Amino acid sequence: MERIDHLEHLDKHLVDELAQVARETIREELREQTRKQRRTATLYAASGALALYAGAALALAVGLALGIGLPDWAAALITSAILGVLAYVLRGAARPHPRPAHQGGADAAQPPPVVPHAGAATGLGAPYPPMPPTPPDEAPRPGRIDPEEPHHRA
Repeated sequence: MERIDHLEHLDKHLVDELAQVARETIREELREQTRKQRRTATLYAASGALALYAGAALALAVGLALGIGLPDWAAALITSAILGVLAYVLRGAARPHPRPAHQGGADAAQPPPVVPHAGAATGLGAPYPPMPPTPPDEAPRPGRIDPEEPHHRA
């Protein structure tokens, strides 16, 4: 029996040692991956900062070139308008564009136009209840309701 207890002690020692080696190996691998990602992130950040300065220098050059023939305020206004248009175009290019399911002529399904209700300007809601989606011919009338009929339609 003493020999079995000794083997259990060796097994436990071996499991602890293997777990420690596995932890150290995983830690080292994570450190190496983190080091590579940190270097990549630093290079991207430096690239972005330099691109920002290059864009500022380009905007300054455009403003100075326009300032030769125009007043300084007009050159600055035109330069800022150009930068604003470029920012708007880039923002539009960055957004995903939904693809229509059917690209056809006049028969292509279009969503109904959104018509704001009268209370939209005040934010208080509609001054009247919305119209039901069923046409008046199909709407139930109080005189034609049968209490014995089921309340749902099949």
